[in-house]
Amino acid sequence: MSTTARFSLPVDVVLIVLEDLELSDLISLSCTCKFFYDVVNEFGWSSYLRRNERQSFTLHISRERWSPLAQVKYNTLADRGWSYSRFIARPLSRAWSGNLQPVLAVSSSRLLVAAGGIIYSYAIHHPFAEGYGTRFTYDGSYAFTLGSRMPGRDITSMVFIDDGGENRTVNIGFVDGCAERFDLPPHDSSNWRQRISLKRVPDKALHFHAGYAVESISYSRSSFLSLSSCGSVALTDLSSASATTTTLHLGIRSWSSHLCMTASTPYAAFGVTCTASPAPLFLHYILPSGFSPTASLALDSPHQRPSAVYGITKPPPCSPLGASDQIVVSGWYDGAVRVHDLRTPEQATSAIGGPASLKPVLTLQDPWSLEPVYCVSCGGGSASFVAAGTARYSVVAFWDVRQPTKGWSVHAPGDDASPVYSLILESSRLFGATQSRSFVYDFGPGVTMDTYPSVPPASHRTIDRYLRPMNDGIGYYALKYDHNHMLPTHLR
Repeated sequence: MSTTARFSLPVDVVLIVLEDLELSDLISLSCTCKFFYDVVNEFGWSSYLRRNERQSFTLHISRERWSPLAQVKYNTLADRGWSYSRFIARPLSRAWSGNLQPVLAVSSSRLLVAAGGIIYSYAIHHPFAEGYGTRFTYDGSYAFTLGSRMPGRDITSMVFIDDGGENRTVNIGFVDGCAERFDLPPHDSSNWRQRISLKRVPDKALHFHAGYAVESISYSRSSFLSLSSCGSVALTDLSSASATTTTLHLGIRSWSSHLCMTASTPYAAFGVTCTASPAPLFLHYILPSGFSPTASLALDSPHQRPSAVYGITKPPPCSPLGASDQIVVSGWYDGAVRVHDLRTPEQATSAIGGPASLKPVLTLQDPWSLEPVYCVSCGGGSASFVAAGTARYSVVAFWDVRQPTKGWSVHAPGDDASPVYSLILESSRLFGATQSRSFVYDFGPGVTMDTYPSVPPASHRTIDRYLRPMNDGIGYYALKYDHNHMLPTHLR
């Protein structure tokens, strides 16, 4: 193309062309001449980012400060780490005392780890230089008390609530059946061991489930839902001054929930133990009058046998799976992760005396493990990965939904026999928690010794015998194996 012809192209035509170019095309175009170099830097990279959004809680504030090109570079390097399953494995703390069932919550400014009746807080520090991951430091802890001489109650679930960007408001579910709201005060920066005690007020709880443990809580577009172990459900619109609560009783042992208020027809999905019910995973539509009185749709498996669903989530924006509010990803007792597409109602089969049943569009499973899946999360490289925490040996399984048969699994640092109880997956990091400790896998560039809090050397305790740092002092050894062949290797 001549110089005259090139510059005579209307600007709107150039911008339309940029909308369809992939990463390699944009790189090649920017190398042709100064004109297109400037065009790609001004419009091309930002257009590419809009089409390839990355869900990243802990990098959200940093990304707002980075140039589009810096964001693309970081995403590309992180995606490469995912493609080759290369990452830095780090424990975030030494092992806790006792066998706990921890839960995680993350925002743009802090990571919370609840273990027993204590919440451990990690502050997120955003770098000044572009293209470098955020740094974590231990901030302190919070203890929740019912009063003097009264034993504390374990935390079973936790979620951040919108509070204008302060990231200090959390709703917490307790084993005694209360779901309460707390505003977490800041810690004294000069005392990193500080533990702040917060007084619980069960009489003012958002929800109370008559003494049954709160198994799961979910938050979507100002609506808050809690689910108890006996199947009682409470839903409250927190944006309303009256804060009216709608209830539902499932009447069956329940484990997990997922609330979606962004769908054209809002719904709540519930995972239960299936004995006589049609399926262990079903959803109720949320109407202006409240929950639909009976299940609206059963999300089934190909195998008609008793089972349970312990974890439910959705894919991030720009996932290859499609629109996130119409996709349900769930972890099952039989060790499978199943993906159901609510956009295919024509594939649902009618059932006599029950809801229509929808089969999964994708089933993911580690062929070397039939352990139940306790938690699931989606994100990772190109927003295309699914992670599943299993019930034994601290194993996290990963699948790229674009190549679902080429999965791989890795043991958490320390390789203890614990389940993985909680996972949060974002574009370049996975946070997880076993009964012994919290940990992180970092796939992004620029991880150093200071990126995460230092952990004291392994003690003589049995739980620490396999916790070994690498020679570089940054990562820890973690056992990994591919699903296609059982040849375990250590990360190096």
